[in-house]
Amino acid sequence: MALVTDCWFIDVTIMFLIFMIIVYLYATRRFNYWKNRNVMEIPPIPFLGNFADCFFLRKCPGEFIMYLHSQSAGLPFMGFYVFDKPFFLVRDPELIKHVLVKDFDYFSDKYSRTDIKDRLGWTNLFMIKNPAWKILRSKLTPIFTSGRLKNMFNLMLIVGDDLDTYLESLSLEGKGKTLDIKDLCAKFTTDLIGITAYGLKVNSLNDPNAEFRRCGKKIFDFTWYRGFEILTMFFIPSLIKLVRADFFGKNSSDFLRKTFWENVDHRLQSGIKKHDLVDLLIELKQNHEGQEFDGFKFDGDDLVAQAAVFFTGGFETSSTTLALSLFELALNPEIQNKLRKEITDALDQNDNKVTYEMVTNLSYLHMVVSETLRKYPVFPFIERITGKDYKVPGHDLVLEKGTPVYISSMGLQYESQYFPEPNKYDPERFNDENRKNLTPYTYLPFGEGPHMCIGLRLGLLESKYGLIQILRKYQATPCKKTVSPMRLDPRGLTLTALNGVYLNLSKLATSN
Repeated sequence: MALVTDCWFIDVTIMFLIFMIIVYLYATRRFNYWKNRNVMEIPPIPFLGNFADCFFLRKCPGEFIMYLHSQSAGLPFMGFYVFDKPFFLVRDPELIKHVLVKDFDYFSDKYSRTDIKDRLGWTNLFMIKNPAWKILRSKLTPIFTSGRLKNMFNLMLIVGDDLDTYLESLSLEGKGKTLDIKDLCAKFTTDLIGITAYGLKVNSLNDPNAEFRRCGKKIFDFTWYRGFEILTMFFIPSLIKLVRADFFGKNSSDFLRKTFWENVDHRLQSGIKKHDLVDLLIELKQNHEGQEFDGFKFDGDDLVAQAAVFFTGGFETSSTTLALSLFELALNPEIQNKLRKEITDALDQNDNKVTYEMVTNLSYLHMVVSETLRKYPVFPFIERITGKDYKVPGHDLVLEKGTPVYISSMGLQYESQYFPEPNKYDPERFNDENRKNLTPYTYLPFGEGPHMCIGLRLGLLESKYGLIQILRKYQATPCKKTVSPMRLDPRGLTLTALNGVYLNLSKLATSN
């Protein structure tokens, strides 16, 4: 005899339907959250909210947030849902200023996080929470002074010579060859970070199996599983323990840990000082022996984490900016020729030598890189979390403590009211006159406020130097494998071209 009816099959069907109704009601219980607060929202779908395209890796996170930004045109903010959790998107530049700068005390932490057992992920400067973040930031800032950057640049010149030698070995005379420019740039910037941060000649350009290059590839190898790991850390951290997400990946973490401590031991035994990141971390370890700052120590994996994030952030962001600059210059030969003339004129005036002052003072070069970062901000969104209830200035709305707050830097940088003809690549947007007229807090490739990217000056230096080294002797042009407009990898957290950036690179007839 069945429980409710005379048929077991009917009983099971009824219980299943009741169960599904309960699950549905639970999963959609908060779907009026923003509507009840008179905040615009896109109708969410059960279980996934507005997150379906991102969750199924049909859109990368940057495109997902940019889509939401475009759907709320003309509004200061909107609400959306990741699963059933309410998220808040800020669009108005004045409100963005409050979130990033004026009211920083309310938004001092990022929403993203890793498992606390993953110390390289939990304690690196990019992910660590306050108040330890504030202490760590102040201690690491000195590595990016002008004096230290000049010392780093002298080391960069060694890698620049290696790049020149490598390109010569490819025999690019005449019609040239088709190259994956992103891979070339990643090798170059990996060598730059290896020598400036670790004091090591890691030789990625000459050795395709160089350990640092293989490590970098693994970290940014956006497989489907790695893509889901990234999503959990930045959008659904409640699943971190279930997914066992690792910020750098286990194998890469092991390599970076081993390399760092071998380097530290060698320097302590030899007494060698290179005035780089490793030296600064050794100094911090010695000066703060036995001290703890809100769960953080200048020792063990907490120390390794800073070297690890410096490496990954330093090579990936710069290589992407360099590669996408070459991509746009290939599509816009008149801009490429104008930039090359600025470079060759500067070299002619400086006995054909590249100097730190030259790289930082070339105005059109700066305009080109700035425009690349407008079209392709490597980290295309900014995220924070409310540390306490926050009354939105000028509006009858209170954000509850723990609300994730997102900003689409990519969306802002494609708004025609701020950047006319946003799909056009136009470095003149950033000439002296036009730059003065930019609406504040609409151009955010490095973020803004206290959390602004600590390594932005080094990143710009790397990208600019790479452009000088390549364009002084070579020309980039489209080839059969060039995909335009560019397609973004839907599995990537940072902006990454799907299947590489292919261009033809040929040696200029007049170069020597």
